[in-house]
Amino acid sequence: MIFGKTIEELEKSKAINTSKEIMQQPDLWKETYKIIYKKRDEIKLFLNKNVTKDTRIILTGAGTSDYVGDTALLEVKNTVDARVEAIATTDLVSSPKNYIEKDTPTILVSYARSGNSPESVGAYDLCEKNIKNISQVVITCNEEGELAKRAINHGNSLVLFMPKESNDKGFAMTSSFSCMLLATILMFDIDNIKNNRKIVDLICKQGKYILENKWNEVLNLVNYKCDRVVYLGSGILKNLSQEMALKNLELTSGKVATICESVMGFRHGPKSIINDNTLIIIMTSTDKYTNLYDFDLINEIYNDSGNHKLVVISYEKNEKLKNSCDQYIEINGENIPEIYTVFNYILYGQMFGLFNSITHKISPDNPRPDGTVNRVVKGVRIHKKFF
Repeated sequence: MIFGKTIEELEKSKAINTSKEIMQQPDLWKETYKIIYKKRDEIKLFLNKNVTKDTRIILTGAGTSDYVGDTALLEVKNTVDARVEAIATTDLVSSPKNYIEKDTPTILVSYARSGNSPESVGAYDLCEKNIKNISQVVITCNEEGELAKRAINHGNSLVLFMPKESNDKGFAMTSSFSCMLLATILMFDIDNIKNNRKIVDLICKQGKYILENKWNEVLNLVNYKCDRVVYLGSGILKNLSQEMALKNLELTSGKVATICESVMGFRHGPKSIINDNTLIIIMTSTDKYTNLYDFDLINEIYNDSGNHKLVVISYEKNEKLKNSCDQYIEINGENIPEIYTVFNYILYGQMFGLFNSITHKISPDNPRPDGTVNRVVKGVRIHKKFF
């Protein structure tokens, strides 16, 4: 049984791959840790050689792979003494003059599930040809992908292969997202790799418990039958909300309109989306100061007129929140750096998208069988660009 359904039921719903890939994540996080730990000396050597205060580090990918970099950005900036940016490959490739700096020493960190999307390869080649001092890091789930083949024999590159099972067969990136994100956090904090083992063990234990015992709480959200969903978070959680919103949008094939925004930014126009058939999901920060702003908006939305639904997901126990929302989901996790809380938060977004997809009688493993949207992007032409 997975999420209360038999294997046969999931196969009939064409949801078996996505369900297994969500469920396997805690085990793959342990394996990802082992991969990074095993390569710790190579990673240290690469970073010591290439990172200075004058280095520009670009975290890049497309779609969910882009959101890996977005989610990791604030943590990497706080960890590494360098200039760190998250720029999508789709932006790098389509508007290179706005992003490429020829004379700035640069490390391009590319995220890719398959490594075969035209933008991933295009961004790699573009930086290789047009930046004088370029180093490449490829974090990918596919050893046979074009991106891996380009980087594996490159003189100044670092290639990190994620667990083979993270190369998700389903349409949506789930375990690929979380494994590449974890690898990034561990890699840029490589001097603390041994100490961070305890934190990884904690999120794995908590994640396993959530997947096995808390899925009913997520099913309750689907039962509201809202056709508009809003994800809100602050700081790191705001960046994570992009991925959570995308999961629901793509797995429901666009039938459930889903947006994301920061807690503070929501009032500035995006709040207009709320009607009687809107579900608002707020993820609260573990930072006590940031929490004050989370609580203000929670109370405001809950007391607004209308029949919208407000759900609060809190990593830490907070009794005050229970009376200020329609449903309160408590992870009750142990005290860890906020960047690691995202691994437990993301499970709720993935399960919600999966259950919503099944409820709408859409195949989670292939929500767009007409081929207009694909697991690996098609139809992209990389045009020659001359600087």
